[in-house]
Amino acid sequence: MTKVLIVDDDEPLLRALRLNFAARGYQVQTATSAGAGLDAAAHHPPDLVVVDLGLPDQDGIDVVTGIRGYSTVPIIVLSARHGGPSKVAALDAGADDYVTKPFGMDELLARMRAALRRAAPAPAAPVVEASSFRLDLSTKQATGPDGRPVRLTPTEWHLLEVLARHAGKLVEQRQLLREVWGPQYETETNYLRVHFANLRRKLEADPSRPRHIITEPGIGYRLEVTPGAAPASS
Repeated sequence: MTKVLIVDDDEPLLRALRLNFAARGYQVQTATSAGAGLDAAAHHPPDLVVVDLGLPDQDGIDVVTGIRGYSTVPIIVLSARHGGPSKVAALDAGADDYVTKPFGMDELLARMRAALRRAAPAPAAPVVEASSFRLDLSTKQATGPDGRPVRLTPTEWHLLEVLARHAGKLVEQRQLLREVWGPQYETETNYLRVHFANLRRKLEADPSRPRHIITEPGIGYRLEVTPGAAPASS
């Protein structure tokens, strides 16, 4: 059964969506705030998320950003904001689709089916554990082996998020540059060298012999979080 998480504080709409989705065979979970939505997504990973932008504690875009940090689950934004900037911001944050209120239920259901068809087969885990660090991708919090916070820049987080979505697999330099900086920066490999050197300094027990943030020279990078990962030179 496909699991759908709805994040919206409009109780009548939430009730209508829950009833319509359940009647069509979806397993429905609801949340009425951004914080509750992020918690639900992390602890009970859904197959699809429907989120409103006007939430009481945070903007719905924060929910999109938080979930997209560790998961490729389809996200559909519902909003009464018809302006172009809101749509652009939501899509740039990682939303797969944007539906303006009021909307037809049949149209929303069709968009959900389309998003699910395009979806990756399984979401990633929101927490990455390694011998020298712990990353909570949903809250963007990093801690060292002593439990103390490690401050990472937004760019460093973005690089880690891309690697975490492909944990254990090589991510090519061009893909990293395209996803983090944009297609016009695909040849700027010096950007990667600088930022990954900083990440190793902050997260690796021995930055000169990294066990988790691995370089494949001239090709790309890999996040290795299994015990006993072989060291690689930077």
